[in-house]
Amino acid sequence: MIRFPQLAALAALVSGTTAMAQRVPAANTAPAAARDVSVTVDARQSLGPLPPAWRFFGADEPNYATMKDGRKLLVELGELKPGEVFFRAHNLLSTGDGTAAFKWGSTNAYTEGPDGKPVYDWTIVDNIIDTYLARGVRPYLQIGFMPQALSTAPKGTPYQHSWRPGFDYRLIATGWTYPPGSYEKWAELVYQWTRHNVERYGADEVNRWYFEVWNEPDSKFYWQASPEEFNKLHDFAIDAVRRALPTAKVGGPDVAVAGEFMEGFMRHVASGRNYVTGRTGTPTDFLSFHAKGAPSFVDGHVRMGLSTHLRNVDRGFTRVAGFPALAAKPIVIGESDPEGCAACPGPQNAYRNGTMYSSYTAASFARIWDLAARRKVNLDGILSWSFEFEDQPWFAGYRQLSTNGVDLPVLNVFRMFAKLGPERIAATSSAQVPLDAVVRDGVRGDADIGALATRTSDGRIAVLLWHYHDDDVPGPVARVKLDIAGAKTRSGKLWRIDRDHANAFTAWQRMGSPQSPNEKQYAELEAASAMQQETVVATGGRSFAIDLPRQGVALLTLDGR
Repeated sequence: MIRFPQLAALAALVSGTTAMAQRVPAANTAPAAARDVSVTVDARQSLGPLPPAWRFFGADEPNYATMKDGRKLLVELGELKPGEVFFRAHNLLSTGDGTAAFKWGSTNAYTEGPDGKPVYDWTIVDNIIDTYLARGVRPYLQIGFMPQALSTAPKGTPYQHSWRPGFDYRLIATGWTYPPGSYEKWAELVYQWTRHNVERYGADEVNRWYFEVWNEPDSKFYWQASPEEFNKLHDFAIDAVRRALPTAKVGGPDVAVAGEFMEGFMRHVASGRNYVTGRTGTPTDFLSFHAKGAPSFVDGHVRMGLSTHLRNVDRGFTRVAGFPALAAKPIVIGESDPEGCAACPGPQNAYRNGTMYSSYTAASFARIWDLAARRKVNLDGILSWSFEFEDQPWFAGYRQLSTNGVDLPVLNVFRMFAKLGPERIAATSSAQVPLDAVVRDGVRGDADIGALATRTSDGRIAVLLWHYHDDDVPGPVARVKLDIAGAKTRSGKLWRIDRDHANAFTAWQRMGSPQSPNEKQYAELEAASAMQQETVVATGGRSFAIDLPRQGVALLTLDGR
């Protein structure tokens, strides 16, 4: 969902965004002065489990998954945590021939014959799910949107929208956003799809998926009916899923904002009258809401809106925690991003190609984990609504994980997350901005130079470091002195993401920003995008010295036994 006030003018076209991204001052170009920072990790002090909540991704455009760069990126996502990475996509039931477009996709799963009887065709959607599973990725299966033959859109309403980057975002709300003319046909579609999935993939496999209905039904961009009508849509779909697979993992409502709509949804599924069974309540295995930030463009540079993002997260956690009947349910933040529209360009979004996006991701996830611990909620997932945009200009300024098959710096942060362990241990930094201050104000004064430490299942210590500021302007390097208490080690393995490490964007700029790189240049960009392992030696068996540039992220792993 868009968070910007300037809805009607979503800024520049792609070419303008790319140019703007190149004009923004390089976030890691630091002056000679350095800032001394002390980080201490205490391997003796456990802080409890750290859920691998980062392993969720998603996109508006489901058909990109089966295209060349989409398939390549899915392999990389699946390798992060094979079998435990999930992908959520819109438009899996939308009517059309499967041709991808911005904020659009289709599978033609449901049409009707001249006699009005349903015609089911799973060919395209099977190909999408097959592509996920073959690459170690599982579906977070969004049931929607409304097939054209079922839509109650007023006569003359176009079904597929014609939105493109730069257009008014409201243009996306066309015929697919309406409720069905027949809830019985809607339920039968969901039942037949679920039964087909069980037959094709097996009940054991499908039981591991997440099932949820629609997207952001509290937004007029996605749902043209009342909250009560959505609850009805949800009940019919969930009942159909559970009839086909009684043990399926079902939840929702993936609202844009955890506000009154979500409160009403929780009341309905906990104690309301089910629209299908007439009994009290609706099966609910997890709850989901969205949380976004709000970047702006000020004084010639991007200023991120981390505080807005975290306040939205905390509002959702508080909403769930305050509802006793559902407070213990797992929570998936079904979209969690620096802003609301992956396909929308504009100067405020020029952070996406470089290390501002990667450092924001490290700093924001660390705080989301902290907020979940504070509110004592069961955080299961933090879903990044970012994938790729097939056959678009290089570094076009979209919110994505790769460009033309070459990884962006942000994807490497998820590789770092994948190296973290399941147990969090104590870590303090002399320059980490306190949680309350970040939630209230963001990072507008001194930079946030923070640390998060874990113990892996084989006993190693993994320490994530970030150097973040909301303003994408130069700043001093952090000279980090990292002390390890409660463990003795001689050396460690270090990975970096900054201007000069794991960064294809700066490599592309040094090439002269070619829009048609040759084979040699493409190979150089792929090499530049990869994280390189370094060996670092401890002083006195416990101290490490690490220089961390502005908007840089680093991960140190060492034997803690």
